[in-house]
Amino acid sequence: MATIITEECINCGACEPECPNTAIYEGGAGWELDGATHAAIKDDIYYIVPDKCSECVGFFDEEQCKAVCPVDCCIPDPNNPETEEVLIERARKMHPDREFAAEFPSRFRK
Repeated sequence: MATIITEECINCGACEPECPNTAIYEGGAGWELDGATHAAIKDDIYYIVPDKCSECVGFFDEEQCKAVCPVDCCIPDPNNPETEEVLIERARKMHPDREFAAEFPSRFRK
């Protein structure tokens, strides 16, 4: 499942630079994927684009946004469950030049 940022967000911005997929955007900012620009998902708080979020699978053993959030508002989206396989494929698509080892980091393997 993609990670979401809840309404408890204080707009500190700590999460945005930590995302390996550049999936986190400031409220009101449009987002880009595959050369297409899209309207902001949220206007008032930071948000995560589900189609870009791999829950840091392939990069870290926990979501980095969650690790740095001072108010614990980065949580798994209960309405968007995804398997480790789906998430690593998304990471591979987002980073075609990167080599992912067979034992890639994942929160599923903790």
